[in-house]
Parts: sequence; C-alpha cells; structure tokens
Amino acid sequence: MLQTTADISVIICAYTENRWNDLVAAVASLKRQTVQPREIIVVIDENSSLLTRATVQFPDLTVIPNKEYRGLSGARNSGIAIAEGSILAFMDEDAFAEPEWIRHLNAAYTDAEILGVGGAIIPAWDNGQRAWFPNEFNWVVGCTYVGMPTTVAPVRNLIGCNMSFRREVFDQIGGFRQGMGRIGTKPLGCEETELCIRALQRWPSGVLLYQPLARVHHHVPQSRAQWDYFSARCYAEGLSKAQVAQLVGTGDGLSSEWDYTLHTLPKGALQGLTALFTRGDIS
Repeated sequence: MLQTTADISVIICAYTENRWNDLVAAVASLKRQTVQPREIIVVIDENSSLLTRATVQFPDLTVIPNKEYRGLSGARNSGIAIAEGSILAFMDEDAFAEPEWIRHLNAAYTDAEILGVGGAIIPAWDNGQRAWFPNEFNWVVGCTYVGMPTTVAPVRNLIGCNMSFRREVFDQIGGFRQGMGRIGTKPLGCEETELCIRALQRWPSGVLLYQPLARVHHHVPQSRAQWDYFSARCYAEGLSKAQVAQLVGTGDGLSSEWDYTLHTLPKGALQGLTALFTRGDIS
C-alpha cells in the first residue's frame, strides 16, 4: 500500500500582505502533495492584519503569531516550538512545491546519520531572467545555483526556501540563531548556514543531503532582478558570512565559499559582464 502521509511538519513564515497571493499558492501546493504532511504551520511575523486574514483563510491549518524575536529566525523558531512531526520542513511563503516534494524529502531519510534534507529551488522570474544575471548567482534570489550538486549528494548547508531537519537536531542544538537572517525586507541571511554548521559540528558523522528531485519554485519579483537589489544582496551576504565565520570558525564557516569563489564565481562574473557590455541591460 502506498504511503499517503508522512510524519513531517511544514512551516511557512510570512510577514507582509503584499505576498498574499504567493502565500495562498504555497499552501495550495502543499495540499496537492502526493504524500501529505502531518501538519502545515503558518507563522505570521508581527502583522496583526495578516494574522487575522490567514486565520480566516486557512481554518484547517495551524496559524500562529511569531512569539520570538522579530524576523525570519524567530518566526521559524515559533513554528518549531509547536510542531509535532519527527521531521520539520521549511518553505518560503513566496514559493510553491511540486506534488512529489514531501515524498522525495521523506524518502531521503534512509538512516539515522542523515540530519537534514533539502532540494532544488527553481527561480520563477516575473519577466524572465536578465541577461547579466548568470545562474552562478541564483543564490542572490534564494535559488539553486551553478556549482551545487546535480545529483543526490551531501552538502555543507541547505537553502532556507527548501529544507528539512530531524526534530532531534533542534532538540539538541536549539533553533535558528535569532538576530541573524531577514528582518522584513533587509536582505541579510545565512541563519540556515549557521544552523547547518552547528549541526555538523555536533554530529561530525552526520549528513545534510541534497535531493534535487525535491523541487520547489521560488517567485522572483521584478524588483529582485534589478542591479540595486543584486548589489545590496551581495554586500549583505558578505556581512552575513562574516558573522557566521565569527560564530562557528572561519574553517567551517567559509569552506564552501572558497571553492565557489575559485572555481564557479569567475565564470559567472565573466558571463554577466559580457552580457552587460554587449546588451547594456542593467536596470
């Protein structure tokens, strides 16, 4: 008999009514899963109007306010605190999951050493990808980028829009570090990177697995396909990575970044500059 449910709690965090249609689409995609999660938790970060609207719209879900520090890390931790599943999965409110997402995440937990599983994040551009925006830089918009594995493989860290962890990880090392990550529209990040490194330091033989078949699509509005956002996000990433290195050590905090900088980044930068100077499109 085919499994129709999995002991997975899915946590979605939202903070603005400007993404209401995205949130509705995200929830709808979870209800279309071939394997249903145990529960869907929607955490609203400091927006009473959105909290009321979501509570009315989703009577069959668990909708709660963020009871921790303001921002994405605190909102996720609020969801973790009430989640009942043995596996906790996270998806952004402006993403939608393919129907087999839960099935592929759940199936990847084949032994106790697998601490977490993440999947592919496909950018859903509003008006198409800009010519100067190479796929090597898709991390700027929170998506899978060139340089990541193309098959099932261990990774240093998972990406926040599409990730899951065993409940024991949070029980043992705590939740996402509050004070890191996004607060409203500020393009900071790396809270999931810091958590993943902390988990691997706690369990040196543990594995964080990338399963590219567990796919979600991440909405990229036109405002994030602009040079101003691109440059601000790159700068913020540098600040965030410096904070991670300070917390967990330079070796673990920057191990993946050295390889990316030496082997992947130059090719992407060259492609972007070529497109910029040949087409003059940098709006």
